[in-house]
This record gives sequence, structure tokens and C-alpha cells, in this order.
Amino acid sequence: MDIFTQQLINGLVLGSIYALVALGYTMVYGILELINFAHGEVTMIGAMVALSVIGVLLGASPDLPGLMVVIAGLLVAIPACMALAFGIEKIAYRPLRKAPRLAPLITAIGVSIILQNVAMLVWGRQYVSFPAILPRGQHEILGAHITDLQIAIVVLSLLSMAGLWLLVEKTRLGRAMRATAQSKEVAELMGVNVDRVISYTFIIGAAIAAIAGVMVSAYYGLAHYYMGFMLGLKAFSAAVLGGIGNIAGAMLGGLLLGVIEALGAGYIGDLTGGFLGSHYQDVFAFLVLILVLVFRPSGLLGERVASRA
Repeated sequence: MDIFTQQLINGLVLGSIYALVALGYTMVYGILELINFAHGEVTMIGAMVALSVIGVLLGASPDLPGLMVVIAGLLVAIPACMALAFGIEKIAYRPLRKAPRLAPLITAIGVSIILQNVAMLVWGRQYVSFPAILPRGQHEILGAHITDLQIAIVVLSLLSMAGLWLLVEKTRLGRAMRATAQSKEVAELMGVNVDRVISYTFIIGAAIAAIAGVMVSAYYGLAHYYMGFMLGLKAFSAAVLGGIGNIAGAMLGGLLLGVIEALGAGYIGDLTGGFLGSHYQDVFAFLVLILVLVFRPSGLLGERVASRA
């Protein structure tokens, strides 16, 4: 039981991160029906920029409070990722908006590779360590342990998801985003600036991705120029699991995928004597993706998107 509870906690923490990244995929797909495979690399850039700022601040003043330093890094990473996403949409995707679907998909893969190589040139091939400056207190819940960092990740993720939901459901921009997702042509006739709405969609998704990038680098204690690839694939799997194009589905899919992956890596790994342990945790994530595509291609909450696709 202790193992199950511990892995459930670990899964919820991982799932919170997956859900944040998945939101970027599902928002863009809901409006453009485009799989933005470069979104994982935007998350990676956010982590790298934040770590660079953190390193500079600690080098200039090592006595600064750790939480303040991390917040400063996040406040720089968010606008950097927003500017990057705005440039990607305007330069790489907007000219291909009326092209066959395969063209923007290939472009997205190309942008992903470009961002990986740019990050490698800027930050190098080596892993960049996240300094141990955050509180590491532990708390016991039903025989399992949860750290202050894990609690902060879950709370910040939930606040980010709630903020996005309020933005989409309760604001004028959110109404314009929902109208554009329903029909770009009709939205334009109603006075909606579709180009601006699409740009805002990329920018908002990138801001959330920056938060996720800092979270994952703090959780694992490192960042790498290639980290966005696997994280992006898992977040895409989470979006498909919940129903790509559906914001609530992305949140649900991310949390479920994190729990499934953690239980598969830990709990099932122990039952099999370590044969299916943490080294094979990625297998569980993509096994779920295959099963969803076979038995419910629209995802758990994606019925309307399935009819449009």
C-alpha cells in the first residue's frame, strides 16, 4: 500500500507537468488543427533561460533567497518563451495556414530540430544542473512522502490550469478563441481578428510551457537541450488521451498519464522484480497512446473534435 500511495503522489506531480505542456498542444490544435511539435522545445528553452538567469543571480549574489532567485528566473523565462512562440507562429506557421496539412506538420518538426540545435550551440551538450536552493522539507501521507517542491509543483500547476480556464471561459479573448476554434471564417465576419487570436493562443501556451520547463528542471535537478523532445511526446500523448482540442481533456489526460506512468514504473515494476521498472517507464506512456488511438481515437473528452477532424 505504501508503494501504491508513493507512486500515486509521484504520478500526480508528473501528471501536473504533463498537463501544463499538453495545454499548449491542445489549444493550438483546437484553433488551427495543427500539431505543434515544437512546443516541447519551447518548454526546454524556458528551462534553459531560467537556469541561465538563476546562475547569473547566484554568481552575483550567492546569499539571495532561493525562492526569489527561481521566481526571477521564471519571470525572465516566461516573456522569452512568449516572444519565441510569437516568432514561430508568424514566421513558420502563418504563411502555411492554407497549405495542405502535411506542410505545417513537417515545418513543426523542422522548427523542433532547429530549436534543439540552437539550444545545443548556446548552452552546450552537457546537462545543466538546477542548484539546490529550494526547500527540501518532507511530509508523510499514509506512509508515503511528499516534498515541499512536489507540493509547490502541484499547487502552481492547478493555479495555472484554473487561470487558463477562467481566461478561456470568462474573458473577451477567451470568447474570441472559442469562436475562432468553431469557425475562423464566421469569427472574422463577426469582427474577430483571427490572426491576433491565433498569436495570443501561441503566446499563452508558451507562457504555460515556460512554467512547466522550470518545474521539470527543478523536479529532476537538471536540464538538457534534448529534454523537450520526450517531454513533448508525452504531453502530446496526454492531449490525445484527454481529447486533443479540449482544454479540460488535456488537464485530465496529463494527470492520468502521469499516474499511469508512475504506477507502471514503480508499483508494477516491483511486482515484476524490476523487469518493468523505471528504465521502461516510457513504455507505459506510449502504450496508453496506442490503446487510446485504437479503442477511442477521440480521447476521453474529445467527441466534438473527433467530428471536426
